[in-house]
Amino acid sequence: MDTPLVWAEIDLQAIAHNVRTLRRITQPNARLMAVVKANGYGHGAVEVAREALQNGAEALGVARIDEGIQLRQAGLTAPLLIFGYTPPARAAQLAEFGLTSTIASVASAEALSRAATALGLKLTVHLKIDSGMGRLGLLPDALQAMNPRADQHTDPVREVEAITRLAGLELEGIFTHFATADSADPSYAEYQLGVFRDFLSQLRRAGLEPPIKHAANSAALLNLPESHLDMVRAGIATYGLYPSQAINRDRVLLKPAMELKSRIIQLKKVPAGFKVSYGITYETLGPTTIATVAIGYADGLNRLLSSRGYMLVRGQRAPIIGRICMDLTMLDVGHIPAVAMEDEVVVLGRQGPDAILVDEMASSLGTINYEIVSTLTARVPRLYRGNRTGR
Repeated sequence: MDTPLVWAEIDLQAIAHNVRTLRRITQPNARLMAVVKANGYGHGAVEVAREALQNGAEALGVARIDEGIQLRQAGLTAPLLIFGYTPPARAAQLAEFGLTSTIASVASAEALSRAATALGLKLTVHLKIDSGMGRLGLLPDALQAMNPRADQHTDPVREVEAITRLAGLELEGIFTHFATADSADPSYAEYQLGVFRDFLSQLRRAGLEPPIKHAANSAALLNLPESHLDMVRAGIATYGLYPSQAINRDRVLLKPAMELKSRIIQLKKVPAGFKVSYGITYETLGPTTIATVAIGYADGLNRLLSSRGYMLVRGQRAPIIGRICMDLTMLDVGHIPAVAMEDEVVVLGRQGPDAILVDEMASSLGTINYEIVSTLTARVPRLYRGNRTGR
């Protein structure tokens, strides 16, 4: 194959290691779901899903119906849950591709029920409970009690009863999502788990017990074993990244799966005071060599790294100088000997004795590692290594 100018290397052996490691620390009675939304957090949903399923994952999670369809069209048959909203107009595709939809309210359940019954379908659904995230989900009593207006309260147990009676739907699961499981202070996550468990108890007393109950994201999987319930949802940890700096990393060794690389496409010697890139916001302090690299913000390299980030050239750090462009970035390589055209440049990953880690880049930008990897754009080819199955 032709050598690309910018590419992401995805280590499938690292994915396999991470999934096996996460499976090992998951409670024995809980299944492991690999979350592969957003194109597998930028790593490639189909390839990651295959590797995860071969190494201990039993289910897959995505955000939107089209992500689920892509996996089915690739031949993946594992149980597959859509976390987000699915328009009722797409009910036929839910059935056609064997996808499980999330419902977050009685109204959304009723709308999906009408669509399903009109087509003579029976759709599998999971119910989302808002235990304190404030995003999607049905509010249990514990949170409704915080609203002083009694006329705005509903009976959530009766709402679940009503959902179970809807034609065309089968309530297979019920779940919630933690807002702070990646925090050093576990109190709010424990509070949310308590709210969810209390609501499950209320449902049980009413004779309602969906077969699959789940709450744990990557952070809770690692730090809150009592939240594992019937299934855990491994997202960022699948890719070898820890949910935050507050996570205890001694318990489990994860291996980052992605490296991002490019090439030098021009070298030029310039004098002191030479101005670089749009807005001429940078000028050289002395005579040096500028390397132009074939990666820019259209590839997912954050423009805020302009004149503050680094890349690795011949195992040494080269500072980004001037503004990052749509397709190109400039480096100062005057201090690095023997730099040549088409030298490999490491944007993320290891080269020689040094490494630029995803967490380092995220910290310098004031963001999270999730954003760094998931915003890598589609025009960057993903090249897979460590593929033991010969696919």
